[in-house]
Amino acid sequence: MTTSTRDIGDTRVTRLSASAYRIPTDRPEADGTYAWNATTLVRVEVAGGGEVGLGWTYAPAATGEVISGFLADVVLGTDLLDVGGTNQAMIRAGRNAGRPGLVGEAISGVDTALWDLKGKVVGLPVHRLIGACRDSVPLYGSGGFTTYSDDRLSQQVEEWLAVGMTAGKIKIGEDRGRRVDRDILRMRQAKALLGPDRELFVDANGGYTRKQAIRVMERVGDLDVAWFEEPVSSDDPAGLREVRDAVSADVAAGEYGYDLVYFRRLCEEGAVDCLQADVSRCGGITEWLRVAAVAAAFGLEISGHCAPHLHAHVAAAVPNLRHLEWFHDHVRIEAAALDAAAAVQDGRLVLGDEPGLGIRWREADMAEFRVG
Repeated sequence: MTTSTRDIGDTRVTRLSASAYRIPTDRPEADGTYAWNATTLVRVEVAGGGEVGLGWTYAPAATGEVISGFLADVVLGTDLLDVGGTNQAMIRAGRNAGRPGLVGEAISGVDTALWDLKGKVVGLPVHRLIGACRDSVPLYGSGGFTTYSDDRLSQQVEEWLAVGMTAGKIKIGEDRGRRVDRDILRMRQAKALLGPDRELFVDANGGYTRKQAIRVMERVGDLDVAWFEEPVSSDDPAGLREVRDAVSADVAAGEYGYDLVYFRRLCEEGAVDCLQADVSRCGGITEWLRVAAVAAAFGLEISGHCAPHLHAHVAAAVPNLRHLEWFHDHVRIEAAALDAAAAVQDGRLVLGDEPGLGIRWREADMAEFRVG
């Protein structure tokens, strides 16, 4: 028996570039431990095989210097079909620079661009290139910043309901846990708006101490909170486990993970009920798949953190997906910056059939935000 493949010509990567954009928020935003008024996106392009691949990461503009520096030395000239091999080569090249932080975010941006390029060259959407488990992914609404007024929080919940979200997440732990009474008032407001048939999720961004997080959940036991994200710092797996053992809500963490060992440690120590991972930090689509496998080995599901259009295809390709975060800040940016084939229907992000990630960058709309 013989097989044949379509001749797609020279598949070497011939160009790699990065550019940064700083996009102001639509109003001041804050969580339990951080406040911001703009978000920086680093766009990555890779060319080869007659196509151009697009990827990005939400990271400081200096990430672009890592991409155009030693990562370019690694990536240029590689076979665009061998994304996994190039990913490992980038990881090895970044050893002495330190993978967590800018290097990890740079690798992530390049990796996603390579997957987009590979899909375009072979003529397949990325989720089918990997091996699709589904053609759409469940979403939950996310935002509810601690800086929001009651009116703005109500408006945002209504926006989630209008597109069919069955769960919504707000930020708590305000001022590093110093405004618990306001946290509780806002949780009650959000739950009343969501109604009895939709789930309330909360995210403290590590703003509480261990016992404080437990006490907060005791005070809102009647709300049946379903998801408690980073009740304490994600660098404290023992603390996450202590909270997890004491509350009924599922405890989640992992958005700041940059390597498999970190995610394995969260699983081994029983720190989470659902593992989170961020394609724009953990090493791109290639590494996100491996993180999902680690979670599956421990009987856990995985949730995609933020950047919905960046996660859509890989989320559709893993069997143990729980959901994907429809995060206000990134949703707003991606709507302005991208023409995307995927669209929200009844609380799910439905993927299209366009090759690659099914996205196009609208530079004319983003040029005013370009920096560096």
